[in-house]
Amino acid sequence: MTTAKRWLLPDGVEEILPREAHKLESLRRKLLDLYGSWGYELVITPLIEFLDSLLVGSSHDLDLHTFKITDQLSGRMMGIRADITPQAARIDAHCLNREGPVRLCYADSVLHTKPRGLLTSRVPIRVGAELYGHAGVECDIELICLMHATLEAASVPDIHHVLGHVGIFRALVDAAEIDADTEARLFDAVQRKAYDEISEVLNASVASDALRELLTKLTQLSGDENVLDEALAAFASAPASVRAPLDELAAIAAGVQARVPGVRLCFDLCELRGYQYHTGVVFAAYTPIHGRAVAKGGRYDDIGEVFGRARPASGFDSDLKTLVKLSLADFPKPAGIAAPLSTDSELIALVAALRASGEHVVSSLSEGLASAAQLVEQDCDRVIVKSESGWEVKPI
Repeated sequence: MTTAKRWLLPDGVEEILPREAHKLESLRRKLLDLYGSWGYELVITPLIEFLDSLLVGSSHDLDLHTFKITDQLSGRMMGIRADITPQAARIDAHCLNREGPVRLCYADSVLHTKPRGLLTSRVPIRVGAELYGHAGVECDIELICLMHATLEAASVPDIHHVLGHVGIFRALVDAAEIDADTEARLFDAVQRKAYDEISEVLNASVASDALRELLTKLTQLSGDENVLDEALAAFASAPASVRAPLDELAAIAAGVQARVPGVRLCFDLCELRGYQYHTGVVFAAYTPIHGRAVAKGGRYDDIGEVFGRARPASGFDSDLKTLVKLSLADFPKPAGIAAPLSTDSELIALVAALRASGEHVVSSLSEGLASAAQLVEQDCDRVIVKSESGWEVKPI
């Protein structure tokens, strides 16, 4: 690479300049304070660790997005984290070892081998919350409400949530005694909403007319709140193993609506995101000004089993960079005060007092005050000057 090109960065990797960094850090602090007010404790996980721990309970997709290197000390494969959830699960299961519910939150960078979507970053800043140790719907209700509060705190407009439950599809597949290969083909067709292909797979592999009809109906159930009522009616005669996750989804929806009046809920009962590791409800938040989910989560019970304790678990996360881009909020950077270079004890005391009170004071590095252009670059709108009564702050 020539000297003229050394400033280039890899595709999907970006620098964050001062003003944008101020917005990101302001929102990061605001969200962590929000999580703290709900009882969630901050954890900071390692950027790199052994691969077999990093990918526990994760999907094949996460494996593909994880950079892998060889540890020069042990010779074992290591990975640079592409997700923080498995690490938080290890902290709950192995490090904290508490008996009751554990609430954890985080806000840190991860690294992806390739972007997850058009114009997305390969170094997103994941901010999220996880709740361990409670299997009831109350856990999922709390997390969906906290995810909604996250987007409200970030001033993301026109939020609506889409809820699903992987247990419904899984229970129907089990009841129909579909083999693993056929299940994979059906899963792929459902994800693509390829209805002709879905019918072909079902006709060839499901003997029961009733189960075939229920699986077909499931793939068509997506839309507004009326979808849930339609699903409850359509599956009224379904096996108990199928009705149970649907009833659970209805209870979660009712709980969220009771705690967040006016929340907009939609349903997609063939939403199987994270099917390999999610074990129950899945949820995502959308806004019309963004083509992808702005936050997503779900239940992933027993992920901590390989760390010594199988615990119920549910959580969500979002990309802080995306939230800042979508936010309608203003993140004003406080204007500074320019101070002259001086060893005067009174000036030094004044500068210290101003900084202690939260003011930003920029000291000159040469005699006299900075030039007007430099004051603009430093975001200073006031200066400290010497008057007959002593040092005082005056507007520029």
